[in-house]
Amino acid sequence: MKQRKRLSAGITICYFGLYIIIALSLLIVQPFGDPPDENCRYMISKYVYENSALPNGYDETIRIPEYGFSYGFQPILPYIIQGFAMKIVGVFSDSPSALYYTARSVNFLFGLLMAFFVRLLSRKWFRRERWQWLFAFFVTFLPQAIFLHTYVNTDSCCMLSTALILYSLTCGIKDGFSLRSCVSLSAGIILCTLSYYNAYGYILSSILIFTAYFIHKEGGKISFDAKKFFRKGGFIALLVLAGAAWWFIRSAVLYDGDFLGLAARERCARLYASPALHPDTRLTWKNQGLSVWDMLLQSDFFLVSCFSFIGVFGSSSITTSVWIYKFYYKFLFFAGILLSVGVPFRVTARFNPDLDAGFEDNFRERKGFLRFFHANMMLCIALPLLLSIRYSYLTDYQPQGRYLLPALIPFAFYCVRGLEKAAALAGIPAVKSAAGKKWASRVELAAVWIICAVIAVSLIISVYGHVFPVYAAYPG
Repeated sequence: MKQRKRLSAGITICYFGLYIIIALSLLIVQPFGDPPDENCRYMISKYVYENSALPNGYDETIRIPEYGFSYGFQPILPYIIQGFAMKIVGVFSDSPSALYYTARSVNFLFGLLMAFFVRLLSRKWFRRERWQWLFAFFVTFLPQAIFLHTYVNTDSCCMLSTALILYSLTCGIKDGFSLRSCVSLSAGIILCTLSYYNAYGYILSSILIFTAYFIHKEGGKISFDAKKFFRKGGFIALLVLAGAAWWFIRSAVLYDGDFLGLAARERCARLYASPALHPDTRLTWKNQGLSVWDMLLQSDFFLVSCFSFIGVFGSSSITTSVWIYKFYYKFLFFAGILLSVGVPFRVTARFNPDLDAGFEDNFRERKGFLRFFHANMMLCIALPLLLSIRYSYLTDYQPQGRYLLPALIPFAFYCVRGLEKAAALAGIPAVKSAAGKKWASRVELAAVWIICAVIAVSLIISVYGHVFPVYAAYPG
């Protein structure tokens, strides 16, 4: 037992250590402004630092000249935190490099917190430690995911919020939404609300799952525990309103009732955008009279989205090795999802009865509720994809994997779940003898750790074998 604990502690150190080393390496080596739109985003953090106030989205100092709008219309909690962190550092040094590295470091910490909650979540969703670690490695060390935590953006905080929301929901389902689960769920929703619209599916799913939890079917009758629902739900709602409502009230006041700021951003673009990028004249699929299906069938939308979901660095210009893309999309993605959907647990349980208990342990005997939870995970996967399609079709935003990353955690769960089923299926011939079952388990363990090692090596090669050489060649 002591040896097992030491091994687990060693893996934990490697897990967090690898994140810290890789993320800090990327954070430091990337020239400022090279990652997507970093200059435009940093203008808001800098405004908060210089003025100790929040900017109006129309403010010329934060406006993107060509597009005519700013990121100030959308929720900016991460930029606010970065701005005040810069003020603290500014007491000691006001050098430009010290300030923008401080802003980047806030996202680095968001990523570290996300890695922590992903590890906690893995212990809730998988019973066997080997599969817990594979899930944690998958989510934390996906090259594109770790890239998000190394430059100024709101995506990093959004990713943290998804991990916190899913962990809190899972804990709440097991402990009846205790005070701790309600507070952590509220914190996750606040972070999500004030960071990135693409992840709002998690807020909707939280409401649906929380409501469904209090609906019970006993003796053929459906009952609703209204007392607990309103008491616990009201508490969560009050915390969320206290933490997030101020932003939407502010937006409604500033932008003539437009509490989301989307219509105001569009008006700003129409006023100040260059002719080539003006909403009315910009070359988009819609403006050309083409349909969404035309775009999906005639462009490389899915290919670009898939590759950049795995890992494209810099200003979407630095790729990694071809074998890494193939390892992810052919093996982890395609095979994992196919096996997850195609192989029923009642077959694989012949080798490992515990397989059916990891994720399902959280739902006791409520199979209908379990299916509803899975449906909501599908929603959290589908919405970022649908929004990315909408961006590309209506506004001609380049398809990028970062638009899809809010779907990462549930997507990774189903991929790993599929591989777990495959391992159990392969071990079925060995169940006839105790020795055979023992050896099958050892082979499974070795296979899981090989996959974890490949994930780690893929990240190391992507960063030190592809990103570093490009930046080393930059003049100056």
